[in-house]
Amino acid sequence: MSRPERADAAANRQRILRAAEQLFAERGAELTMGELAAAAGVGRGTLYRRYPDLGAVATALLDDHERTLQEGLLSGPPPLGPGAGPRQRLAAFYGAMVDLLEQHLPLVLGAEVGAARFRTGAYGFWRTFVASLLRESGIRDDALIDALLAPLAPEVYRFQREERGRSPAQIKRALRRLAEVLPEP
Repeated sequence: MSRPERADAAANRQRILRAAEQLFAERGAELTMGELAAAAGVGRGTLYRRYPDLGAVATALLDDHERTLQEGLLSGPPPLGPGAGPRQRLAAFYGAMVDLLEQHLPLVLGAEVGAARFRTGAYGFWRTFVASLLRESGIRDDALIDALLAPLAPEVYRFQREERGRSPAQIKRALRRLAEVLPEP
């Protein structure tokens, strides 16, 4: 049985997360744990007891945003939620993920860079969702799941936005075309 969070620990957690959100927004993932501890007004030990690294802090900040999207996939209205075909749901998922990346890219880059992306609970959820769409389309190809999620890697999104100058609308349009590879059941 887990003990309830102490009031001082809860206050420290909130200070850490508020400071982290501001620092990630201002500087992206280019900050240190020491800078975060100082900005939050907590000791390094306090910070490290709760969060082993910046990725864990970013993941905690992203959790609410990702949970909202997950709820939309499970029980929201179509086409994101149940009731639409796999192709339409995949296109809606891509659009929602572009919105999430656009709004929270510094956090996602802090939480999901490189191989760390594949270890997050959110990636597991996205993978399960895409697998279900493939099964519904009659496709049994496990490698295709990750291929369909690859364009949503934060590094890819940042490259498209910053290096290629693509707008979110252009990226969504391209991803809608990608979703058209799914056959309708």
